[in-house]
Amino acid sequence: MQRSLQAPHYNNFRSVARALTIVENNLNGADELLRTLHINQNIPVIGITGPPGAGKSTLVNALITELANDDKHIAILAVDPTSPFNFGTLLGDRIRMSSHFNNDKVFIRSLATRGSLGGLSTKAIEMADVLRAAQFDYIIVETVGVGQSEVEIAGLADFTFVVLVPEAGDEIQNIKSGLMEIADAFIINKADRDGADEFAGKLKKLLFDQHREIPVIKTIASKDKGIKDMAYLINQPVVKDNPRKAWLATEKVYQLIKDKRMADIDKNKLRLQLAEASKQPGFNIYQFAAGIA
Repeated sequence: MQRSLQAPHYNNFRSVARALTIVENNLNGADELLRTLHINQNIPVIGITGPPGAGKSTLVNALITELANDDKHIAILAVDPTSPFNFGTLLGDRIRMSSHFNNDKVFIRSLATRGSLGGLSTKAIEMADVLRAAQFDYIIVETVGVGQSEVEIAGLADFTFVVLVPEAGDEIQNIKSGLMEIADAFIINKADRDGADEFAGKLKKLLFDQHREIPVIKTIASKDKGIKDMAYLINQPVVKDNPRKAWLATEKVYQLIKDKRMADIDKNKLRLQLAEASKQPGFNIYQFAAGIA
């Protein structure tokens, strides 16, 4: 780690941004920085996930306002889709969270998914730990809404909100097979729409049939309704001995190890190699992959 690098702290956004950049881009000193972090595991990481159109960003905006009212410092990792052309984040948070952009209690950082099917890159794990070391009071991770495969968030977050809308009521059986398993609480956003009460009832019945005690909260994020109920859940003590969390922690370590072992694979270079190799007669993608591995 470079000697001039300051330890990240919420009262110095520049030090936080610099540490995150070093970690995200695996610059010189990244490994040493991560190994020497003093990570406060008591700082909650809150995951906000769910399908597209559920109003997650509006919900996060309202939640930030609620939490910041108590003189708390909040960090947000806004996970955006990776551009297929330059492999960078589309920086959607710049538009979605503009009302908090100049708030000195709120630190916002975009993060590209980098092709991860679950909506998170391995770097999200490391960057969340940098923010924990920076002593923010809350860390919120809002993921790209890709639906059923977005289970990775549960391995990163201490508390996971799955955000749905009343229109999802017709697809409740499909929801059960994916996002149902990762939720610590369900948020039915846009609850002023028709069918919200009926959907909430169906969801509660399904959870009861599964013998699961999981809160179902109705919100109207655009009107700040239901946000205090979310804040209340966030401020409850984190259950550290949850067997599901232990399994997901194993997945977290597995992803970190896999990422290190893949560190020498340059995706841009790989694309060029593949484009050239595919022009050859009798090209076989499995032979190509075996040659790379």
